[in-house]
Amino acid sequence: MQALDRVLANLADKGLLLKQDKELPSVVGLVTGESLRTSWWSHPKGRLIFAVLSELADNPDVLFTKLLLRKDTLVHRSLFPAVLAVGRARDRWQLSGLSREAKRLLERVGGGEQVRASGAPVKQLEARLLATTRQVHTASGRHAIALESWNAWSRRVRCRPAASVPRARKMLEEAAIALGASREALPWHGA
Repeated sequence: MQALDRVLANLADKGLLLKQDKELPSVVGLVTGESLRTSWWSHPKGRLIFAVLSELADNPDVLFTKLLLRKDTLVHRSLFPAVLAVGRARDRWQLSGLSREAKRLLERVGGGEQVRASGAPVKQLEARLLATTRQVHTASGRHAIALESWNAWSRRVRCRPAASVPRARKMLEEAAIALGASREALPWHGA
């Protein structure tokens, strides 16, 4: 699949890609060759986009997370140690103002079990990089979010965190800038 190869090459080169964005490089833009201002689902290449995103979700060298602009961001394996270090840091920006429900969910996820959940608590954990998430299909055909602790994720993908959280943040900031985003697009800068 040429579109998948093009996306993977871009991701390997840049380290980060958005799933969809009007201005920054994205999977949707690479597949369609255009900047969409609407949902990609109704685009003539919608099925191809879905197929590429499905392949990427199963690729061991790709992590989906809410890193840039609180949007779905694809992270290449080369940056896994940096994301892992930042996600596990439990810095003030991650924990301050966290709702009671989100704290309870974080405790459940931290217990080592993969947890299916939805709603505002999930969005809080995603936006603060407190857990990894991925969409799963339930037996009833519905979509749910499966949350996993960074520790469990790191064992599963065989990744060690970067030794320094400040250095890890700097690596991610440099990748964001190289992509065309600003430092402020990253969650620890309050985006």
